[in-house]
Amino acid sequence: MSAEPLPHPERQPAPPGDVALTPPLNTLGWSAPWRWLARGWRDFTRAPAIGLFYGAAFMLMGWALLGVFRHAPAYTLALSAGFLLLGPFLCLGLYHVSRALERGERPSLAASCTAWTIQTGTLAIFGFVLLVLEMLWGRASLVVFALSFDGMPDFQGSVLALLQPENLNFIVAYLVVGGVFAGLIFAVSVVAMPMILDRPTDAITAGLTSMRLVLTQPGVMLSWGALLTALVVLGMLPGFVGLLVIGPVVGHASWHAYREAVGPSPEPPAS
Repeated sequence: MSAEPLPHPERQPAPPGDVALTPPLNTLGWSAPWRWLARGWRDFTRAPAIGLFYGAAFMLMGWALLGVFRHAPAYTLALSAGFLLLGPFLCLGLYHVSRALERGERPSLAASCTAWTIQTGTLAIFGFVLLVLEMLWGRASLVVFALSFDGMPDFQGSVLALLQPENLNFIVAYLVVGGVFAGLIFAVSVVAMPMILDRPTDAITAGLTSMRLVLTQPGVMLSWGALLTALVVLGMLPGFVGLLVIGPVVGHASWHAYREAVGPSPEPPAS
């Protein structure tokens, strides 16, 4: 017997916006991020094999980043941050699993791996937008490196050399530039990818809905972003092994963030 989906105790309809035919947003309480994580853990325990498959993929990507760091440390910081914030795009399979569990269906690894085929064109457009933002972030990071060190330094694969006190100006500049791009990517994508997977919508509407959520409820969404960052960084510390579990739990939780935050799409007006 399939478990019934848990209720959403703090869902309250927010006042309707002025944007036509965009879904309404629900008012979120401060406890919402922790509830999303609890539901993410529940989904992981209900389909652990699939979750571990994606967790292993995240761990392997972390090891790949280590390889990049040994050869191009200037790129690695931006790529690692982008890896965290591109999670909604990489977690489509986990969103598919959570949606199946929510519907009382049995999730399938094969179906989750092909979730991108549900709206290929829209996902491709949105993925391209994220890729452009990532490229701009990487270029901005290189500029900060070049201006801070009068060229590209050689840290011999040691991040500790990069974080020496004499490099304080570089650290501040890099964090400011990174924060701008991180905030933009988070705002555009926090609920956009599960929304594209779940309903027939276009990339622009999904991105604008995500940004509207962040701009209208910045406190809750900022705490959600900080919690995600802390968890993923924690998973990266022991050789990325923690991502085996933290990665899929965060992916499932992101689905529940979308489901609780975004209301049903309005019906188009009769012609």
